[in-house]
Amino acid sequence: MSPIEEYPYLSFRFLVEIQGLIVGGFSEVSGLNAETEVEIIEEGGVNDHVHRLPKKTKHPNLVLKRGITDSDALWKWHQDVANGKISRKSGYIILVDSEGNEKWRWNFIEAYPVKWSGPELKAGSNSVAVESLELVHNGIKKA
Repeated sequence: MSPIEEYPYLSFRFLVEIQGLIVGGFSEVSGLNAETEVEIIEEGGVNDHVHRLPKKTKHPNLVLKRGITDSDALWKWHQDVANGKISRKSGYIILVDSEGNEKWRWNFIEAYPVKWSGPELKAGSNSVAVESLELVHNGIKKA
């Protein structure tokens, strides 16, 4: 078998890297966006427009779906949070092509898991599946 065929995350196009380690592969990622709120100011005597001033920028939660991992790091991290031990971690969402080469990378900052959904359990696999993992974070940057 070639190294590509042995790599368990190849069919999962989004890898999650936390603290330098790949902790899982996911087939769907949402929440890679940012929205800057705008304050509208109307000025007396100016009738053709309103002033739009930028306010804070919001980032929705990252939602990682249909994942697989051979590590329990994500589960343990979520369990720590559920038990009141909040550990913020920064990491990356990595988009890979069909050959496993990195194409894009987004850095999420100071995240922690707020929701974990397990899979339907089926025999015949050594890897642990994750149906959904939701991370709250303090922003995303294109790395």
